Amino acid sequence: MAVSNTESTNEGLGAGAQGSVLVVDDDPTVSEVVAGYLERAGFAVRLAADGPAGLRAAQEHRPDLMVLDLMLPGMDGLEVCRRLRAGENGRRPVPVIMLTARGDEDDRILGLEVGADDYVTKPFSPRELVLRVRSVLRRAQAGAPADAPEGGPQGGPRLSVAGLVLDPAARRVHKEGRELALTLREFDLLAYFLGHPGQVCDRERLMREVWGWDFGDLSTVTVHVRRLRGKIEDDPGNPQLIRTVWGAGYRFEAAPDTGSAHDVRSEDGHA
Repeated sequence: MAVSNTESTNEGLGAGAQGSVLVVDDDPTVSEVVAGYLERAGFAVRLAADGPAGLRAAQEHRPDLMVLDLMLPGMDGLEVCRRLRAGENGRRPVPVIMLTARGDEDDRILGLEVGADDYVTKPFSPRELVLRVRSVLRRAQAGAPADAPEGGPQGGPRLSVAGLVLDPAARRVHKEGRELALTLREFDLLAYFLGHPGQVCDRERLMREVWGWDFGDLSTVTVHVRRLRGKIEDDPGNPQLIRTVWGAGYRFEAAPDTGSAHDVRSEDGHA
């Protein structure tokens, strides 16, 4: 597979049967191996070998998903992700899987803080990465979390509570008429909370139900809850919707003024 120093030569590549993936990594061996596995799995792949080229490719071609290395020349992966999110302006976010060094928890947390949806630590199995890509895309293309239980927001009517309106089919959230720019995981997390108002959800449960992982770094959940609060709460420092239940997890308060957990309403006004 011919690859230049900045981008793949596959300029005319259309979307594959499974979707299109942009891989941004300055190690040509890693890029070519990953691209090979993804292409055999049915994905159309575009490559970029530095930060500016990766950001430009993501903005111009809008891939279905981006695999982004943290350490890149010209602009690191954190800044690429930050600028990508800042420039989306209400468009559906491009899901981002960040590649980070094994054991570097700070880097993983920073990646999630700037809007990455998932991460894979190096060294990694290309097969594992393909599975992660499929999992993230499946969630992005669905109307709600892939593992949402029956009776949750998936496929149901729009839900409204405390000035928030969540549309599962369009994967959009508005707060007092203004659309919120939520990442894939943030939307899934909010949808899950709305589907389980008043219930205490520990981080293990959220990781299993929202991420689809039976185990993993629980700080991933903590970071996403913090980011979600920053977008939906009037005062993130004193959250009224997503409450912390110390030693137990989180509880979504559908009606924070009354303490009631039963005021999540569908679009037609029925509880």
